[in-house]
Amino acid sequence: MARAAGELIGGDGGSVPEYEALLDAVVRLAGRDRGALAAALQPVVEQWPGPYEPQAAAARRLLAVVRSAAGPVEPGPAVAPRWLETCQHEAVDLVLAARAGEVCSLLRRGVAVPMLLATSDSADGTLDPRELVMRLTEYEQAGVRPGPADLGQALLRCGGGPADADVVAAAEELELPEGPRVAAWLRAGGLPQPAPSVEREPGEPEPPSRRRRARVGRRILVGTAELPGRGDFPRPFWSLFRRFEPLIGCTHLLLRSRERHAAAVLPWHPEIVASRLLAQVAATADQNGSSDGSPDFLPALARSAGPAGPAVHLAVAYGLGARPAAGRAAAVEALAELAARARLDGALLGAGLARLVLLGTLKLPVVTASLRDAAEAPGGAAAVWPVVAAALPELLAAPGAGGPVRPHVPLLTLAADCAAACGARGTVPGVDTLAARPGSAPSAREARRLLRALTASV
Repeated sequence: MARAAGELIGGDGGSVPEYEALLDAVVRLAGRDRGALAAALQPVVEQWPGPYEPQAAAARRLLAVVRSAAGPVEPGPAVAPRWLETCQHEAVDLVLAARAGEVCSLLRRGVAVPMLLATSDSADGTLDPRELVMRLTEYEQAGVRPGPADLGQALLRCGGGPADADVVAAAEELELPEGPRVAAWLRAGGLPQPAPSVEREPGEPEPPSRRRRARVGRRILVGTAELPGRGDFPRPFWSLFRRFEPLIGCTHLLLRSRERHAAAVLPWHPEIVASRLLAQVAATADQNGSSDGSPDFLPALARSAGPAGPAVHLAVAYGLGARPAAGRAAAVEALAELAARARLDGALLGAGLARLVLLGTLKLPVVTASLRDAAEAPGGAAAVWPVVAAALPELLAAPGAGGPVRPHVPLLTLAADCAAACGARGTVPGVDTLAARPGSAPSAREARRLLRALTASV
């Protein structure tokens, strides 16, 4: 365990299964032999003396847990942590911190529990309702109560529809005070999907500025409607349930909550996660590209079990236009993940890309290069074609209608290549007009090639 803890803390906190397994192992061993656990973890603590902490948020949480496990036991009542919601963009981070803080409190007070309820061995963070009920049964047999944050996280990981009748019946038979609440949650199928609202920042794109880090475009963000039931969860969870208004100003750019573990908080509701962190993803494209957080967030978001809507697709769009190469590569991976899971809405992604380019938020050459990378992967042309087909009409519009001054030849070339590779047929508004222009301009030539591919006989 000590070796695994040292590697995860010294890195980025590991994958979701690795991170979850370490938390659970520490809790289990603390209840069996606290002295041996503390001795084993002491060398890890010594690697991070005093105020030194890892850069990755997940690694910092693991280090706090390890320090609590290696430290002395101080019996006493649980002390409610000081909590202040300063910004709804940190809603997901508050849940992650609350659960880790609860584990630290158990370890410091020497409270033994059989295991952590929310532990997931799945990369997306999902939890089988049957497994949750079995774990609660062990809690009941051990005569202990579940931690509010751990139980809250476990419930958020159970979703995808009502649980089987026998699982709900087993939950109803629990004698724990939490039994009726768990049964009702599983019977209802978990948290409902919130209604989204796509909102554009007000005003027109600004002229380019020489000021460092200044934005010149306008972002498109996503809000979510209020959800019921927040009173049943600890207060750090409440931000997830509140109505989210994305255009309210705050200090969210100072946060570092864009990580793979954020997506695992609500694996059945990636839209809630994406909407809260969308501004952080956008900052990688329209600022200096150094927004704190891990690019692994986008592939993790794409692997979520729940439906991918406007927030998820806008996150991928911003990633495709990110300034750091790692951010663009992550967006390409996310696009491939969505396509492989039949969750990619090419029309939605393409339309979002076109709007952001016309708003000056994304640079078309950067986006085109990212889409080219995605198309060159096995099966990538079929995934990229509907994206490009949806983006082209707006981008080919006449300059007086808000379109670019001249058609972007690399995008037309990519569209023709994808259409030929995947056997696409049909029409794309604006392509025939461009193809009919006289002369041998590169844009007209590529438009003709695209038109031939779309009208070729089967």
